[in-house]
Amino acid sequence: MSTQKGIRSWLPTLLVAIAVYAGVLAATKFGLVTQYWGSIFIVIAITAITALGLNLIYGFSGQFSLGHIGFYAIGAYASALITKDYAASWSGGQVGGLSWMIAGELGLLSILLFSNKTKAGTIYGKVKSKLEEYARPAEATILSIIVQIVVLAVCVAVGVLVAWLSHMGIKFILEAIFLNIPTSVAKPALFIVGLLTGGTLAATFAYIVGLPLLKLSSDYFGIATLGLAIMIYTALNNSDLVIPTMKGARGMVGIPVMTTWTWAFAALVITVIIIRNLVHSNVGRAMLAVREDEIAAKSMGIDVPRAKTMAFSIGAFFAGVAGGLFAHLYGYLTPASFNFVKGFDPLIIIVFGGLGSMTGTLMASALFTILIEGLRVILPQGFEDWRFVIYPILLLAIMLLRQEGLLGTREWGWLKQPAIDFKDVASPVSSARIEREQ
Repeated sequence: MSTQKGIRSWLPTLLVAIAVYAGVLAATKFGLVTQYWGSIFIVIAITAITALGLNLIYGFSGQFSLGHIGFYAIGAYASALITKDYAASWSGGQVGGLSWMIAGELGLLSILLFSNKTKAGTIYGKVKSKLEEYARPAEATILSIIVQIVVLAVCVAVGVLVAWLSHMGIKFILEAIFLNIPTSVAKPALFIVGLLTGGTLAATFAYIVGLPLLKLSSDYFGIATLGLAIMIYTALNNSDLVIPTMKGARGMVGIPVMTTWTWAFAALVITVIIIRNLVHSNVGRAMLAVREDEIAAKSMGIDVPRAKTMAFSIGAFFAGVAGGLFAHLYGYLTPASFNFVKGFDPLIIIVFGGLGSMTGTLMASALFTILIEGLRVILPQGFEDWRFVIYPILLLAIMLLRQEGLLGTREWGWLKQPAIDFKDVASPVSSARIEREQ
């Protein structure tokens, strides 16, 4: 019986996925569609990955984020720097950029771990309460601030030291691996590593900024993340002052063109599998509980900050991976592709498809991209920009007629929530109690 249920749930989804992949591949290979429309299909997959990441943040955990495009940009530039380094050695070596990024992430994690170990966030209050017994309040405040700054400086120094020492060892290992294997193997392997590194860097950055920002309420959190996206956009415009090969506002060129329909579709399938299993796990149900009512979720024993931070970081990871695919599609990056206006596109898609619906997000990503590019082709020459007037009107009409989006929170096929045997499911509170008893 369970086998029959499994076949009924995943087989239609698998057949549809195979049909979509094979259909697009055949259409592009045999010239049934132009090269331009072949790239549009790849953009659809990349857009869907980005939107699925934002849907995890907003649709499933209820955190209204307007800074998703910033994580998309981080992943794009990070992965581009890695693959371009192998081709052009802008860092002085073929894997120097990759080793520095990995070492930098280790340094950031060391800062966080050391800060948590020393409880740097609570030192100010503890020191001040002690000093107030022997000094005046103003003096105690100043001395406490100095102590706090010193402790934070030590944490940063530890992270910098870890990053520097790690870079030397990591660079040696990477050179031993990538410089001693055939180029035909090294390039795709480095491409995969670049995508994962870009996603990890975006997730790490999201985790760091999410620690303070996720304490804000939904509206204020959205404004803060919008400011974050603008900061990243401004930094990219001036990035050539730090890394000349990024070229700042002029745009980064010379990026290897490696993203194909197969790479993009494989990344989309993996993204869907991971998010689907995450949402239907205990962790995902905790995120859904936080979305519905934070106070009730907290009273049930759910770690609300942890659930928020996890959703924010994982969503940023997939945005970073999508950015890496985008960077290697055209071989050119410009900060104009990541301005805050473009950041509204994934938000429009998940609202249009239905908040909390992966199926709706996939459908809306395809419809949104085809609509934008279709209007570019259909409209007369010189009137292409009118598509940015027409499509909002169409979206507004759809939202007025169907406020819950295309599918609401409904899913299709394997993406549906699996049947739960409540006898085998333990709440977060009971699970913690069982662990303590064991």
